[in-house]
Amino acid sequence: MAARRLHSRRLHSRRRPLRQRRLLLALGIVVIATGGTLIGLSATERGTTHRHATTRSSTTTTGVPATTVARCPLTDLPAPGGVVPDRPALAVKIGNEPEGARPQSGLDEADVVYDTPAEGFVMRYIAVYQCANAASIGPTRSLRWVDWHIMAAYGHPILAFAGGINPDVDTVMSLGWLHPADLLAGAQAAAHRISSRVPPDNLYTSTAALYKLFPGATGPPAPVFDFTRALPAGASHVRSFGVDFSYDTDVVWTWDEPAHAWLHTYSGVPDVDALTGQPVTATNVVVEIVHYTIGPYIESPGGSGDIESQTVGSGPGYVLRGGKAIAVTWHRAALSRPTRFTDGAGQAVGLAPGRTWVEIVPDTVAGSIAFTPPLRTGRSPR
Repeated sequence: MAARRLHSRRLHSRRRPLRQRRLLLALGIVVIATGGTLIGLSATERGTTHRHATTRSSTTTTGVPATTVARCPLTDLPAPGGVVPDRPALAVKIGNEPEGARPQSGLDEADVVYDTPAEGFVMRYIAVYQCANAASIGPTRSLRWVDWHIMAAYGHPILAFAGGINPDVDTVMSLGWLHPADLLAGAQAAAHRISSRVPPDNLYTSTAALYKLFPGATGPPAPVFDFTRALPAGASHVRSFGVDFSYDTDVVWTWDEPAHAWLHTYSGVPDVDALTGQPVTATNVVVEIVHYTIGPYIESPGGSGDIESQTVGSGPGYVLRGGKAIAVTWHRAALSRPTRFTDGAGQAVGLAPGRTWVEIVPDTVAGSIAFTPPLRTGRSPR
């Protein structure tokens, strides 16, 4: 039908005045250029897993797209070499015990890091890679219930861990949407032990070794965050944010203006990535205050059941970026859906392009959250 209309216009255009034909031609060019831009944006907003969903067009002053830039789906940064790697998200469970696990390797290379409470509110990390590589990641530690519940939003990811209890391990091995890599059973080829540490904190891996285990796993994930130019007008300037999870796990993020990044510290001591020797930083810090239940299975002798953080539903939280913070409500409709954030007026709150840390904060310790200076908000974080 479109072809017949175009043919008809050509037949009749000779009868129109020259000025009218020039006007119609100019309008056609504008419609085509605008339509192309709208198609590109709608694909990104839908979060499809096709490669064109990770591209963004820059536009000249005439409104005509000039260049197309491939963007990493988890950071919205330009893809390395201009090409998004044709591979899924890769998650690695990393220990964070005060004695033995710190400092970790490979945290600064991750696109996203989740800081999740285990039994006793000892925190452990889920480091997620897609665009970047890390030659050393660890120490790798055992699986927890929360791990695959968080990673369900990443499509068909790889999840690497060092053993765990049943039924957790059996559950992960049976999930059709997940590529499991137990570094103690079946995936030992991707792991190695280092001599400078003692078990269980001496088991390490790398992105290259893990991706090699799954040569048929292709296709980047859809974005799991919305990215925007700035925070809403209600955001407050803050110098630091802290939360006391448990003994020797009092986390503080401090804004470093020259680096334009948040610096990570424990008990006032800067955290360092052992792989690079550089401070651990993030562009965005997201806080999700969650309810939790105690799982029925004991993780270690004399311990309690697992902390099963509920990351589906909604709850209070904060988004920190650019030296500012704002109180938000987090929303996640289902395990397979990403988490979104809104402010008190219901306006969407997005992140800045860059690396993101997500602090999963149990509601029973939310009272220890502190901002310097105090955050201007009309509600308590409890």
